[in-house]
Amino acid sequence: MIGILGGTFDPIHFGHLRPALEIAETFQLDELRFIPSARPPHRWQPVASAEQRLEMVKLAIADTPGFVLDEREYLRQGSSYTVDTLQSIRDEVGDTPLLMLLGQDAFESFTDWHDWKKILTLTHIVVSSRPGYQHASQDWMQNHLIDGSLHDVVIKVQKKPAGFITFCDVTQLDISATSIRKQQLKGKSSRYLLPKNVADYIKQHQLYIGQSTDKRKR
Repeated sequence: MIGILGGTFDPIHFGHLRPALEIAETFQLDELRFIPSARPPHRWQPVASAEQRLEMVKLAIADTPGFVLDEREYLRQGSSYTVDTLQSIRDEVGDTPLLMLLGQDAFESFTDWHDWKKILTLTHIVVSSRPGYQHASQDWMQNHLIDGSLHDVVIKVQKKPAGFITFCDVTQLDISATSIRKQQLKGKSSRYLLPKNVADYIKQHQLYIGQSTDKRKR
């Protein structure tokens, strides 16, 4: 089974990496593909360049077996729609089960995504959540939600290429790329918020210094 984690990763940090590792282990993923978005549609644009964000992801995951950098959105012309990315992966892997990782915030706006119904024909979705969080079920989810023991959920997901939605309790780290950029702007250290080699890269290339930031978390 192949996991998929997309995002701007501006920069990538432990708030991305720790939940990703826990989900990869829980669902016994063969690999987890990190897919930086080069040109996110209908949203603010990243501060670091696509090339810089790709390099930071590459550095962050270099020592983790099964973590893979996927450059397809960087190489694609035009906006990076998730449905197009998933379709291109599906065309490559056939009926191999796909599992897209989403945070709770992203999942709450999922039905606003471009062609979101088709997304559910291409991949399963696992939503990372805090232990004890109460998930509000909506009508459109009813034919997709799976529950039961964690062991049973994993088996069900592994046996079908796409279409299921499930929630997974993970260690939630209250870290945002926005706060890291603001710290860099103020000359403060981001140590222990992201991998050291990523922090070194940011310092070496003087990223986020003298550049505008926003208040949105990502």
